[in-house]
Amino acid sequence: MHLHILGICGTFMGGIAAIARQAGHQVTGCDANVYPPMSTQLEAQGIQLIEGFSPDQLALKPDLFIIGNVVSRGNPLMEAILEQGLPYQSGPQWLGEQVLRGKHVLAVAGTHGKTTTTAMLTWILQANGLEPGYLIGGVPNNFDVSARLGESTPKSKELSQGASESHYFVIEADEYDTAFFDKRSKFVHYRPRTAILNNLEFDHADIFADITAIETQFHHLVRTVPGSGCLVVNAAEESLDRVIKRGCWSTLERFGDGHASAVAAPDWTLQDTQADGFKVFFQSKEVAEVTWDQDASVTGRHNQLNALAAIAAAHHIGISPKDAAQALGTFKNVKRRMEIIGRVNGITIYDDFAHHPTAITTTVDGLRRRIENQPNARILAVLEPRSNTMKLGVMKSQLPDSLKDADLVFGYGASSGKDALGWDLKESLAPLGPKAQAFDDLEKLMAAVKKEARTGDYILVMSNGGFGGVHRKLLEMLK
Repeated sequence: MHLHILGICGTFMGGIAAIARQAGHQVTGCDANVYPPMSTQLEAQGIQLIEGFSPDQLALKPDLFIIGNVVSRGNPLMEAILEQGLPYQSGPQWLGEQVLRGKHVLAVAGTHGKTTTTAMLTWILQANGLEPGYLIGGVPNNFDVSARLGESTPKSKELSQGASESHYFVIEADEYDTAFFDKRSKFVHYRPRTAILNNLEFDHADIFADITAIETQFHHLVRTVPGSGCLVVNAAEESLDRVIKRGCWSTLERFGDGHASAVAAPDWTLQDTQADGFKVFFQSKEVAEVTWDQDASVTGRHNQLNALAAIAAAHHIGISPKDAAQALGTFKNVKRRMEIIGRVNGITIYDDFAHHPTAITTTVDGLRRRIENQPNARILAVLEPRSNTMKLGVMKSQLPDSLKDADLVFGYGASSGKDALGWDLKESLAPLGPKAQAFDDLEKLMAAVKKEARTGDYILVMSNGGFGGVHRKLLEMLK
């Protein structure tokens, strides 16, 4: 079958393209901007890419058009598809019907940590011989690609629930809407048997009116998990507790760090160790210990909880906590998650995807914990509030508190163009006092960082976009 994918260069749609190609389909696609690394990854798999959305692409005569949620009414190619009554489908629906049906799907949902937790869970299955299919919204460093179909006959060891006969697929389960013609969250199409609900906060203010609207979508996901399935739920999240109280028909296992602030008693808990890792407890009994790879930059309590959720999900399909923990010891993290870009003159530059105040808080806290034994080390936070929610100003009042543990803060907000902020960044950062500066010019921001940086500093660059290549440019400037 010939599939033509509209919006192919996004991480999710690019993953679908790769999976479809591996399944033997002819795949072509188009996007407004066709550029590396996604373009080179897709072309290497024999996928023809077209720049733009010209109606001329109807001449390709595909059997089916797959529509990404970047496409809206008014798109010239989409209008031509509608006008001629040609067959089309959303990416999540095609994936659910053509790839996930009949498989044991392990889905990872949550406002934060989806990509990292999905990569952790995928690596646990891979390291235990299951050869899973997967679709991750980022580039996992333990694999060459962000998505694959998986082996039809896994090379597994004998596990307690017939794993040698099953075919597993691990997927990052996004709550963002499916397509312009399907406003349900993507994850309702996946029908998981094992589902992690990592956390739930208000986000995506461009499509959700409030947190209750998001909770409703999460409960739609809960409704799709069968009775023999398992929900792995963060015990500290009041929002997730409200979701579960709407109804739960599956096995429920909660995880947390054991603090009294939890809204429900967790089944899975953790305890810090003297080494760079943590102990794992299930129903108050120690069952495993995770020791991180020192070079993987897996920092912070949030990543311990991500790992704990992955261990619990793997346990549902018969992988022992000890085997899961051993796999996590060789986990290499995901690109743009505390990724070290380089070191120069004793200064380390990190790239991180943090784009929500909670994610910023946990990222800064994770780095602070990692360097706490270095008394002269400073964190220079370089931030671009670029997500749709941030650009709308919904979270601006939370920014100062999320950055309070950084020593210096350099904020960037474009004054014009599609990424321009609709609010005053300088005013928002004012509660941080003289340690924070705001810029609308990247060159001036980089000059300010260069002026302040000194040996022993850690420059933490946070954005969910390219940020004008600030990471590499700073590396060059500091030589």
